Amino acid sequence: MRVGFIPSWAVQKLIDEDDDPDVWPATATYARWLHERFCERLPDAFLRVEHPGTGERMPVVPGQLRTRDVIVGRHVPPEHGDLPRFLARFDQAYMSPTLSRFRQIQAVGAVHHRFLWIHPFLDGNGRVARLMSHALLKRLGIGTSLWSVARGLAREETRYKQLLMAADGPREGDQDGRGNPTQRGLVAFSLFFLENALDQLAFMSQLLEPDVLLRRIEIHVEEEVRARRLPRGSFVVLREAALNGEVERGRVPSLTGYEERAARIITSALVDRGMLTSTSSRAPLRLGFPAEIAERWFPLLYPVDAGARP
Repeated sequence: MRVGFIPSWAVQKLIDEDDDPDVWPATATYARWLHERFCERLPDAFLRVEHPGTGERMPVVPGQLRTRDVIVGRHVPPEHGDLPRFLARFDQAYMSPTLSRFRQIQAVGAVHHRFLWIHPFLDGNGRVARLMSHALLKRLGIGTSLWSVARGLAREETRYKQLLMAADGPREGDQDGRGNPTQRGLVAFSLFFLENALDQLAFMSQLLEPDVLLRRIEIHVEEEVRARRLPRGSFVVLREAALNGEVERGRVPSLTGYEERAARIITSALVDRGMLTSTSSRAPLRLGFPAEIAERWFPLLYPVDAGARP
């Protein structure tokens, strides 16, 4: 698994918990926040990139726009001195008040591509673009913490790269948009992006089918009980939280058939493992999905992060 996975997951958790800036995600300000939060979680050794011509090890400063010109494959992004102008136009084009909600949904793929086309940071642009897309879909009421478009992009990495590069190309005649880049290529990428999101929604709907999910949880909990990492009676509490959305702490004794002290031990063990979460010591308990058990409860949920662009 690539080192970028853990920082990406940690920053996505901030987005999912509404611990991100109160600004529209398709903006330079939000992008800089994403880049800073992502890079500050990386080891120092990963905060340097090698200049392809000189071999110089250039530092990547979290949240700072690049101060050098770069080449990304066959694409030549804007010169570093022009980045403020291009990002200002990016903000103007995709700001929330400018577009209707329907147009905003249509534009998520275009936001993703245009941000990568600008390539504002020396490194980490791909991770920032995917996190920005996740935040956009969540703000638009489509995305949730239960799925991420990045997973689908990782599964279709080759196609993802091909369409990104095609959308970088120049306009093909007078009927291909009004700017310098091809509009046809951008439309093709945007369509792929939205189809990918729909595929992930369908995938998660199947993965969350109650009977199948509960069976996976039950098998995992039985293993943990045998290994003495969880107390007996844990599964019935998790099942109640999964089926009803939450479980009152006072119901745990009746659910498990244990006295209050033993029931508290079960509750504490599940909370300590992150399998149950709560906003306070008295609030109802809800099902939690810690990273260490996600692959058991949701197999194939987290593939290797797509590495289409740095």
